[in-house]
Amino acid sequence: MRGSGSIKALFVRESGAGYLLAGLLLVSVIFVSLESTTRLLEPLRGVVATAATPLVLVAEIPYLLSQKVENVVASQASLVQQTAELERRVLELSQVSQQFLALKMENERLRELLGSRARLPAEVLVAELVGVVPAPNTHQVIIDKGRDSRVQVGQAVIDEKGLFGQVVEVDAFTSRILLISDADHAVPVQVNRNGVRSIAGGTGEMERLQLEKVSVTADIREGDLLETSGLGGRFPRGYPVGYVETVLIEPTSPFAVVTVRPLAALDRSRHVLVVFSRPEDTDGGVFQEGDPEQASDEAASEAEASAAADLNSSIEAAAELSEVEQ
Repeated sequence: MRGSGSIKALFVRESGAGYLLAGLLLVSVIFVSLESTTRLLEPLRGVVATAATPLVLVAEIPYLLSQKVENVVASQASLVQQTAELERRVLELSQVSQQFLALKMENERLRELLGSRARLPAEVLVAELVGVVPAPNTHQVIIDKGRDSRVQVGQAVIDEKGLFGQVVEVDAFTSRILLISDADHAVPVQVNRNGVRSIAGGTGEMERLQLEKVSVTADIREGDLLETSGLGGRFPRGYPVGYVETVLIEPTSPFAVVTVRPLAALDRSRHVLVVFSRPEDTDGGVFQEGDPEQASDEAASEAEASAAADLNSSIEAAAELSEVEQ
C-alpha cells in the first residue's frame, strides 16, 4: 500500500513549466511592444550585437573549414581548367584596362583644357555580408565592418555592378545596410543620356524600383541608364542604379509609371564596398546622420517642381494650339 501511495503522489505533483512558459511569453510581448513603439532598446541591441560578435565568428568557422576542405580535395583537372579560364579572363581584362587607360588620359586632357582639376577616386572599404535582418517587409543585411573601420550612418554601399544601399545603423564591429529595393528607401537619380532628374524608390521587390512623380512629358525611355545625381548630399554622384524597364502613361494621370530594374545583385552579392565620399562628389554637402528618406527631400522637391513646370508647359502649348485652330 505504501508503494501505491508514492506512485499516486508522483502523478499528482504539479509542474512549473507552464508558469515558466507564460512568463517568457509575457516578457517577449513586452520586448516586442517596446521595440515597435519606442527606441528604448537601441542601446541594448547595440550591446547584444557586440556581445554576439564572437558567436557569429564561431558560426562562420564551419563555412571557412568547408571551403578549405573543398580547395584541398579539388582534382588536378579542375584546377587546370580553372587556371585556363582565369588566364582567358586576364587577357580580356587587360584589353579593357588598356582602353580604360586611354579614356582616362583623354579625360584628363579635356579637364586640363577646361581648367578643372582631375578628380581622385573615392576611398572605399571592402566588406562582407555576415547576415540578413529577419524582419518582415524589409530588405536589410549586416556587414562585418563597424565603427572600428570608420563606418558611419548614411554612407553609400555598392557592389561590382551598381548601387547596393546605404548604412542605417553602426555597431562596434558590424553595420546594418538598407537595400535600395526596400520600400522605405529612396535615392536621387538622373538619366545618363540627358540628365533628367527623379527619385528612385524601393518597391519591396528585389528586381524592381519605381520613379516617383515623373511627368508624362519627361524625356525618359525604356533602356535608359539611371545613375546617382548627388543631390541631397547622401549618395556620391555618378554611380549606376539601374535601367528603365517600362514607361506606362495613363490618360487620366499627370504622372507616368516608370519601373526600373536595379543593376546591383541585391540577393546574391557576398562582398560590397562602403564608399567614403568627398564633398565634391555630391551636390549637397557631406554625410549627415538621420532618416534615410531625409537625404532625398531636396531632390524630390526639385523633381516635383520640374514635373509641374513640364505639365504647365504642355497645357499652355495645347491652349495655344487650340487658339490657332480656331
